Amino acid sequence: MSENKLSFRALQLANEQRTAYGLRYNDFTRYRKHCANRTHRLRSTLKTTHGKGREFKKLPPLSTDNIKDGHLELLLFESERAWAYSQDLVTQSIQPANEDQAGTLRHSATGRFRRAVHWSTQLLSHCQSLYASSRLSAEGLMQITIYTLILNGRFLRYRDNFEDAVIQLSVARHLLDELADRAVTSRDQALATVFADEIGPEIRYCAHELGREKAYDVDAIAAELSEKHRGEIVEGCDALIQKFRQEGEVTGKGEGRKKLAALMWEGQPVPVRNPELVDVLLRVQEAEAKITQSREPARAVGASDKGRKGKPGGHGSKKGVAAYDAILLALSDAEELARKLVEAQQNSGSSSTSAAGTRDIHFVHAYIVYQLLSRRIQRDLLLVSALLTSHRPQASAKPKKEHVDARLYPAVVKLLDTVIQSLAQMRNLSIVDESPDLASAVEARLTFTKARRCSYLAQCYVAVKKYAEALSLIQHATIYLRETRSTLSIFSEDPISSGSPPYYPLTSSDLDALESTITQDGLTIKNEWFAYNGGSIDADNKTYKKPLFFDIALNYVQLDMDRLQERAGKVSAPALVPVQTVPAKSRLEDVARPKTPEPQAPARGGLSSLLEGWWGRK
Repeated sequence: MSENKLSFRALQLANEQRTAYGLRYNDFTRYRKHCANRTHRLRSTLKTTHGKGREFKKLPPLSTDNIKDGHLELLLFESERAWAYSQDLVTQSIQPANEDQAGTLRHSATGRFRRAVHWSTQLLSHCQSLYASSRLSAEGLMQITIYTLILNGRFLRYRDNFEDAVIQLSVARHLLDELADRAVTSRDQALATVFADEIGPEIRYCAHELGREKAYDVDAIAAELSEKHRGEIVEGCDALIQKFRQEGEVTGKGEGRKKLAALMWEGQPVPVRNPELVDVLLRVQEAEAKITQSREPARAVGASDKGRKGKPGGHGSKKGVAAYDAILLALSDAEELARKLVEAQQNSGSSSTSAAGTRDIHFVHAYIVYQLLSRRIQRDLLLVSALLTSHRPQASAKPKKEHVDARLYPAVVKLLDTVIQSLAQMRNLSIVDESPDLASAVEARLTFTKARRCSYLAQCYVAVKKYAEALSLIQHATIYLRETRSTLSIFSEDPISSGSPPYYPLTSSDLDALESTITQDGLTIKNEWFAYNGGSIDADNKTYKKPLFFDIALNYVQLDMDRLQERAGKVSAPALVPVQTVPAKSRLEDVARPKTPEPQAPARGGLSSLLEGWWGRK
């Protein structure tokens, strides 16, 4: 009978269909229509239609030998269809527009709910027969038993029969805890956790209506009531659980790779309570394992290639950058799914269904975003390192001016802009804001990256002869570096450098190296600016005149090469010729100037001449 064994999982199938077709946003109408279409397709596939036209054809009863997975799925979707219809009618009855028909709608909803319980009970009876004939596993029977108990308990709660409802739901909660504890894969564990979280508030509500003192303690209520009534509610419950444990030990040997590693944050686990989220996080885990494996051969190759010529680390860097594509894609899918779950919870207006004091889906979403940003920063920093390594000039005997590709520094600045953007988004996350040390560490890396960006951006301005802007950026880089030192001095242990993985290590030696580079660049820029136009902001190189003291020796001192040759002993001294001395003439003798004529008085006569003679003016 092993070849005819069925693999029917009621909870898994119900969860997948509810999530994909409207119940994530509490759209019961869409889900009811989907269940109706699915039942019609299954009936056509299984050839279990009731004839054509007006002629009704009664179907033969199902036996244990001819039951297939499709028959069980048909009964499940019939139950889901009736339950979704009842919930849709209840939603319509509480709307103000249907106040006159509220009683009729509630009565119809009760009938549909009763029909859903009927279909689930019929499905449970078929599964029990299949389990007795060894055609169904213990896990499959436990899932359909849990499904029937949850549906029956919800119907009793709807009819205000809280005592019986809390018993049914408590037994279902106990079986779900057993499924979660003994789950082979992390997806099965998350599936059981989802249904346990859904019925937790209903158990709390029933206990509150019954007047229990500790109605908030769902785990204690479920453990107490299930211990008393599980043998009465579920036939052979203890034997079923024991059989399930034995099957789990056998099938769990080869499923270790599907187990999600524990996600830790500040020493506490991060709960993953959604099966879809488990799938994408498993992909993230596999991508991280590939990155870890690829680092070891790259280190070995790098150590063996130290003495070889060529560009160091170019090939390995490209492989390392490409390895981050898979993990970034998986983390992006995980972030999108977590965001949808957060939006669905906000749109439905319901609070978190997880236990009090535990981390909810909002925390999980923030954690995934933090991991995504950290991996993105790690990838961008690796790209920056690869670019700078590939354009590093080779050492030569003669020192000469370094020629760098004009596209290098703009590309590095663009990558650092992306790193700054990621760090700014990380700083605004709630989980970062709640940790003072982590917030300070992110802030230190933000200012350090800004300092690096200003340093490389200054080189871009130097290439176009804009030295004033370059020096201003160098000053900004110095200020950012000073802020980084001040921030790093606040905490004793860096949570990012000591974390796993350390995606952005930052030490005091890195700060010293950047400070030395900035100081040297600032001095070089000043020298080049002064040589270009004398340090003027408005002057152009064409109209610029060289200062006098640059070549003062050659411009104002006559260089007597003959005298130098003579003193060096390479040329004999010429014979001395006597020179007759000529008496020097004074300037008065050299320049003969004509005598200045004396002014003659004009001839005067008459009374004025007579008076001047009397007064002695003649």
